[in-house]
Amino acid sequence: MKFIKKNILNATFVILLLIMVFVPDAKALVLKGLMEIGFYAPKMEDSKTTAGDLSGIKFKNTDGKILNLGELKGKVIFLNFWATWCPPCRAEMPALNKLYNQFMGNKDIVFVFVDTDGDLNKSVKFMQNRKFQLPVYKVDSEIPEQIFAGSLPTTIIFDKEGRLSFKHEGIANYKDEKFVEFLNKLINY
Repeated sequence: MKFIKKNILNATFVILLLIMVFVPDAKALVLKGLMEIGFYAPKMEDSKTTAGDLSGIKFKNTDGKILNLGELKGKVIFLNFWATWCPPCRAEMPALNKLYNQFMGNKDIVFVFVDTDGDLNKSVKFMQNRKFQLPVYKVDSEIPEQIFAGSLPTTIIFDKEGRLSFKHEGIANYKDEKFVEFLNKLINY
């Protein structure tokens, strides 16, 4: 009887492990839970670099509208690079959606959620299926490695002067109070 119980427990553990490895939503659910209990708080450091020239860095939405970062001077720019297959990206989406909803009426901040799948329609459907209202774009120009080097998810924030004010590679809980205060300071500066 002990042998059977031990085998059942081992088999259950292996099945759960396989689900975590092969089902992105399962891993995302675990990561989201860890975010909720305080892990993955974004680290805000005073890392403003000199204002760079953001002109020529372009993104396109499904309507074909081009967004040129160089034309957004005077606004805070929130960039998030993500993919539908990325469990950490999936895990942070609910918090990002709440953050977006909190600031979406503010004309001094622009949110750009950049699809790295290479299939913008797939990414838009992903957002719609989950009832997220995040504005999804695809890359329409060269992106400097200082901004995005390929690690997912990556979040970048430029202040109103075009200075790199925040860069985080990896998952983070962006509905964190300190992070919201940080964004408000950039907006009201």
